[in-house]
Amino acid sequence: MAETFLIILGMALVTFLPRFLPMYVLTQLKIPDVVVAWLRYVPVSVLAALVVPGVLMAEGQFYISLGNSYLLASLPALLVASLTKNMLLTITVGMGVVLVLRWYLPA
Repeated sequence: MAETFLIILGMALVTFLPRFLPMYVLTQLKIPDVVVAWLRYVPVSVLAALVVPGVLMAEGQFYISLGNSYLLASLPALLVASLTKNMLLTITVGMGVVLVLRWYLPA
């Protein structure tokens, strides 16, 4: 029983410390404005790194054609995102266009 408790406690520490320590250290430091400005681009770049391969690739190869429903749906979704800045509407439009394209375009 004590061994199980020690294992659970060890796993909790291994999970908690890597998250807490950087947060604690960074709150004690004055981060330069240049670094803060640079860090604002990190979420956008991570999102692009996740989305772009899914839009442009199929089965490990580039798939840029009119048969790529994800690529075609990304264009109106990009337009909606740039005009409205509304993530829910952008996702809804993108998913709706993929649905319509999959329904009407042959596979």
